[in-house]
Amino acid sequence: MVKISRDNPCYYLTSVAKDRLPVFQTDKIKEIVCRAFDEARNSAELLIFAYVIMPDHIHIVTDGSRKPSDVLRFLNGISARRAIDYLKAKGFQGSLDKLRQEVKPRQYKHSLWEHHPDAFLLTSEATFMQKVNYIHQNPVRAGLVREQKIIYI
Repeated sequence: MVKISRDNPCYYLTSVAKDRLPVFQTDKIKEIVCRAFDEARNSAELLIFAYVIMPDHIHIVTDGSRKPSDVLRFLNGISARRAIDYLKAKGFQGSLDKLRQEVKPRQYKHSLWEHHPDAFLLTSEATFMQKVNYIHQNPVRAGLVREQKIIYI
């Protein structure tokens, strides 16, 4: 059991898709991102308490065992690689073009995420539960689902 306090905080993290593109609309892309988060969770030994994948952003509540930048490096890095590899394998050139950015003249790479994520320190169980409830209600408020469906892993 995790006791949340100033000495043992958790984090509420938000990452936004590049240019707020609605990248996460299909079930397949959402499944790829979920599996990537699980892979990142295992490789970095993270605790993920709650997350939601919205069409153009994600929210995650995780433990405070690592710095938020490290957590996001694992989560965003692995999910970006898996999603972009899928788009390439399936020949979704239009989607790839929207994610393309120039690194050097005529050398391109793809970027799934904006590079300015948001991290909010959670130091009380009340704030922790507020963020978890926000995550659960976010797709309901956005009209993506009629009711919340919580999946426990």
